[in-house]
Amino acid sequence: MEYQKFIPEGWEETKEEMSKDFIQEAFSSGKTLQGYAYKCDSNYNLHFNLGNNIKGIIPRNELEGINVDNFGFCNPNICKNKVNQYVQFKIKEIYDDNNLLLSRKKVQEEALKWANELEPGMVVNGIVKNMRKFGVFVEIGGGVVGLLHVEDISVSRIKSPEERFFNGQKINVMIKSIDKDNNKIVLSYKELLGNWDENIKEYNEKTVVEGIVKETDKFKNGIFIELKPNLVGLAEYKEGVEYGQKVKVYIKKIIKERKKIKLLIV
Repeated sequence: MEYQKFIPEGWEETKEEMSKDFIQEAFSSGKTLQGYAYKCDSNYNLHFNLGNNIKGIIPRNELEGINVDNFGFCNPNICKNKVNQYVQFKIKEIYDDNNLLLSRKKVQEEALKWANELEPGMVVNGIVKNMRKFGVFVEIGGGVVGLLHVEDISVSRIKSPEERFFNGQKINVMIKSIDKDNNKIVLSYKELLGNWDENIKEYNEKTVVEGIVKETDKFKNGIFIELKPNLVGLAEYKEGVEYGQKVKVYIKKIIKERKKIKLLIV
């Protein structure tokens, strides 16, 4: 299963050292960079130490281009929440060789334009920003955020997204649907984990493998065992096993035409 990954032009992460020549080139070309924010001051300006004695600042009115008030200012909490985080920006002005005026708003404006070109089925880079029991909020560029529902994380059912991800984790996600009228993007992850036919290839009957206990059949007819996030088998019911427990299972039967796996906990 192959997907094409879409990345906004010029958004590839840079690993170059922040030299004066590099900064001048990035300013001239409008390249999107990222840096580690270390302080939000009393006026809600965000400060960066970019190395080589080079410092940068994103003024409050350049910090957000999506959720702003009538004066173009963002909620103060946005500045506070960016401290100790990597933040994308463009260089708006070079005061001298060592002080830069930065803009995250320009990145967001570019991101919104790019997001309007997205279509269902496209695969994009994302960063896990926030997790709730119902799903994961994933930033796919410049403040553009999509929702990954818990049921779209894997075929194997999970109780919480924390079983799969952590905040700040970089993942690839597929665009599942886009509601441009309401600025809502729904994402999916499980399509990128391979389908049943692809995942079963590494398993054989009459072998013992490791799995993770998932839900129990409500009539206690069996226990669902996750072999891989997109591959689940049904084991005979056994007392004493708990959700999330790692177990050894014996593969009794693989029924390819029905996409079923019969297991026995050993």
